[in-house]
Amino acid sequence: MAFLLFEILIAAHIATGATGAVAFWVPILGRKGGRAHARWGRVFAFALVATGCLAMAMSVLTLAAPLETHPHLAGRFDAAFIRGIFGWMMLAAGLLTVNLAWYGWLAIRNKRHHAANRTRLNLFLQVALVPVSLACVWQSWVLANPLIAGIATVGLATAATNLWFILARDPGPTTWLKEHVKALVGAGISVYTAFLAFGSVRVMPELALNPFMWALPLVVGLALIVWHQRAIDRRFRGQPQMR
Repeated sequence: MAFLLFEILIAAHIATGATGAVAFWVPILGRKGGRAHARWGRVFAFALVATGCLAMAMSVLTLAAPLETHPHLAGRFDAAFIRGIFGWMMLAAGLLTVNLAWYGWLAIRNKRHHAANRTRLNLFLQVALVPVSLACVWQSWVLANPLIAGIATVGLATAATNLWFILARDPGPTTWLKEHVKALVGAGISVYTAFLAFGSVRVMPELALNPFMWALPLVVGLALIVWHQRAIDRRFRGQPQMR
């Protein structure tokens, strides 16, 4: 029963994740601020929220029944290792994806009403990321696996920087736009990492722990964030800005 439910969640996860992975490039490469940007950005954000929720559901099943949900890994990894990687780490990655997609969506929607970003859900998503990330730190130490600590570091940094923006009384006239870019590109990093790292476990399980599979989306995503944030600075430099 657990395996069947897990397989259904995987199919839905792949469908929503693939939708988000394709939609990601329209606002990234297209004209900023137009109808296509807004429409595909909305598709991306909500597809990633669904993808992250499905990943969390899969992680909970894995924590409850690691070998039953991952029979193809039996004999290769023990139950504790599967719980750590495909349970706790996937839980952190799924929550991080939902966090970034929702936060980035609110940042653009509330660009002229910053206080509206302080919703209970938005605040909860930041606070919840802290204990889940700390649990990953513990798992990283127990399993002697630095990849889990890497996810934890990103989670803690995300919660801290997002809370700074949400709680700031006057974050600045273009900060919302930079946060929007940071969050949604960050969610894009998450979805491509999931496809390259977690997805590869179905074909070649050893690739799930290959640092290259984790580093490639991160490097490309960080480059996109820096490029777009510098473009924002160039665009608004010397212009009077409405708060």
